[in-house]
Amino acid sequence: MPVEQHLFALFLVTTLVAMISPGPDMLFVLGCGMRGGARAGLLATAGVATSEIVHITLAAAGLSAFFAAAPAAFTALRLAGAAYLVHLGVQAVRHRGEQQADPGAGGLSGRRAYFRGLLTNLVNPKMVTFTLAFLPQFVDPRLGHVWLQFLVLGAVFVGLEFLVDGTVGVLAGRIGSWLGRRRAARRRLDVATGGVFIGLGVRLAVER
Repeated sequence: MPVEQHLFALFLVTTLVAMISPGPDMLFVLGCGMRGGARAGLLATAGVATSEIVHITLAAAGLSAFFAAAPAAFTALRLAGAAYLVHLGVQAVRHRGEQQADPGAGGLSGRRAYFRGLLTNLVNPKMVTFTLAFLPQFVDPRLGHVWLQFLVLGAVFVGLEFLVDGTVGVLAGRIGSWLGRRRAARRRLDVATGGVFIGLGVRLAVER
């Protein structure tokens, strides 16, 4: 293994603790699963995981150094991400209780869930800076092949993200599908989901 074993064990424990703590990604996947079913929850996780791969690549390429040098670009991207989340929340509330043509499809298609998960996480520049701040702590330059160590840690990080958030999305989807057969509950569920998205957007907008 190209990564030092003690650091790798510490990385696994730290990452698992971070993953199981409810955060923006988990709450977003939870909302997609509740609104669109297990498939939407799983595909939303896949979208988030895909964006994590992009973040890891960009972080390795030094994009976070650009954000540090150009804070206005960081702020603009953060506000764009916040606005998008608020837009998703407003849409969920406005169309509360509405069903698609296929009653079993839920209120959110798997394709839309994937691209929403991808876009929502891509426009969060804090994920890039977090990746650059977090992963190098578990890299030992003395072992050489720093890029390979970074690649292995990044792959494990994405895999754990998919495992944890995917489980949350599937479980939320099971509950959402059951509630979806009850119109009054469906409306309340969409309002709650919209509130989660709006809350995440506001949180991203006011964070520094």
